[in-house]
Amino acid sequence: MSRGGREAERRILRLLHGHSTRTQVTQIHAHFLRHHLHQSNLLLSHFVSVCGSLHRMPYANLVFLQTQNPNLLLFNSMIKGYSISGPSMQSLHLFSLMRSRGIWPDRFTFAPLLKSCSNLPDLNLGRGVHAEIVALGFESHPPIQIGLVELYSSHDAMEDAEQVFDAMSQREVVAWNMMIRGYCNRGDVHLGLHFFNQMEERSVVTWNSMIASLARSGKDNDALKLFREMWDNGFDPDDATLVTVLPVCARLGVYDVGRWIHSFADSKKLSRDVVSLGNSLVDFYCKSGDTETAHRVFNEMPQKNVVSWNAMISGLAFNGQGELGVDMFEEMKKQDMAPNHATFIGVLACCSHAGFVQRGHELFNSMLTEHKLEPVLEHYGCMVDLLGRNGCVKEAYGLITSMPMKANAALWGALLSACRTHGNLQLAECAAMELINLEPHNSGNYVLLSNIYAEAGRWDEVENIRLLMKGKSVKKAPGHSLIG
Repeated sequence: MSRGGREAERRILRLLHGHSTRTQVTQIHAHFLRHHLHQSNLLLSHFVSVCGSLHRMPYANLVFLQTQNPNLLLFNSMIKGYSISGPSMQSLHLFSLMRSRGIWPDRFTFAPLLKSCSNLPDLNLGRGVHAEIVALGFESHPPIQIGLVELYSSHDAMEDAEQVFDAMSQREVVAWNMMIRGYCNRGDVHLGLHFFNQMEERSVVTWNSMIASLARSGKDNDALKLFREMWDNGFDPDDATLVTVLPVCARLGVYDVGRWIHSFADSKKLSRDVVSLGNSLVDFYCKSGDTETAHRVFNEMPQKNVVSWNAMISGLAFNGQGELGVDMFEEMKKQDMAPNHATFIGVLACCSHAGFVQRGHELFNSMLTEHKLEPVLEHYGCMVDLLGRNGCVKEAYGLITSMPMKANAALWGALLSACRTHGNLQLAECAAMELINLEPHNSGNYVLLSNIYAEAGRWDEVENIRLLMKGKSVKKAPGHSLIG
C-alpha cells in the first residue's frame, strides 16, 4: 500500500472511532470508495463493528456483499454485528457461508454466534454450534463458556448450563448472574437464591436480578429484606433497583421505605432524570393513598411518557377520585400525548367511580373513531362495571351479548353483582347461569344462584341447585353457605 493509502486508512479509522464522526457511516463509506479501500478487510471489519453498534447492519450487509474476498476477520465482525442488532438467524447464515468458502472459524467466531443462538427459539441450533466448538477444542475459552451458559440458561436447559458453569476454571460475575436469572425465570427462586448466596463477589446487576425475581414470585418480604441487605453491604441501588422495590413497598404498605427511596433518588437526581423511576414513584404514592404527593412528583417530572399519564389517571381511579382522573385525561390530550389501551382502562375506571355514564360512553366510542384503538375485553369490563354501578344493568347485559369476543367469568360476575345490588333477579339468574356454564366446577357460582333463588323465595329452585351440584359432583367450598 502507498504512503497516501496508509494515510487514508488511518484517517478512515479515526473517523470510524471518533465520538462525533462514527455515526456518519454513509460519508465514511464514501471515503472507502474514493481511496479505493473498499476491498480492505481490516477497514471493513471496523466499519461493520461500528454499524453493528449503531444498529445499521442492513447497510453493513450491502457493503459486505460487494466484498470480493472477505476473510475470517470480516466474517467475525459480521457475525458479531448481527448478534448485537439482529436478525440473529443471519449470524448462522454467515457462519455457513464462511464454512462453505473453506474459511475455518477461530475462537472469536463462537462467542457472538452463541449469543445469536440464545435469541433463537430452537435450542438445537445452539447445540449444533456447541458440537463444533468441542470438535475444534475451543470449549475452555472463557467468553465461549459464558456464551454457552447464556445459551442454555436462556432456553431453560439449566442442567446443561450448570454443567458448563461447573467446568469453568474462573467464574465471572456475568456467568453467576446468568445462572441466577435462569433458575429464577423457570420459577426455581430457591435455587437461584442458593447460587446468589454462594457468590463471593456481586454486582448491582446481581442484586437487582435476585430482588426482582423474589418480587415476581410474590416473595415481597424477602425482596425487601434483600434490598436492605444490599444497602448494608455498601451497594448503592440504581434506578433499576428502585423501580423494582417501589411496587414491593406499595404492596407491603411500607410507606416510610418508599419515602426514603424517593429521598435517595432525589439526592442522586435519579427521580428527575429517569422517567421510569418518576413513573414508579407516582404509582407508589397513588397505591399508598397519597395522591397529593403523586401529583407533585408527576408535575415535577421534566419528561413524561404515556406510562406517566396512565399511572396518574389510574391512581386517581384507584383512590376514588374519578372526576380528577377524567380531567387529567383531557389535559393529556391537550399536551398531544396519544393515549393507549391502558389509558382507556384507567379513564373508564375513573368514569365508573365518578358516575359519568354518558362521558364513559363517549370515551369508549372514541377509542376506535378518534384514536384507532380496538377495544379489548378489559375495556368492555370497564363499561360493564360503569353501567352496572349506575343501575344500567339491561344496557350492561346488551353490551356483553353484543361484544365481538366471548365474555369471561369476570364480566358475568360484575353483571351478577350489579343485578343483585339493583334488584334485577331475572338478569341475575341469567348471569349466574352463564357463570356456571363457564366454570361448571366452581361451587361459588352455584351458591350465588341458590342465594338469588332464596332471596326471591323460589325454594324449589334452591333444591334443584342442590341436585345439580350433586349430579355434577361439585362439592361446596368451605365458607360458602347454601341457603335452604
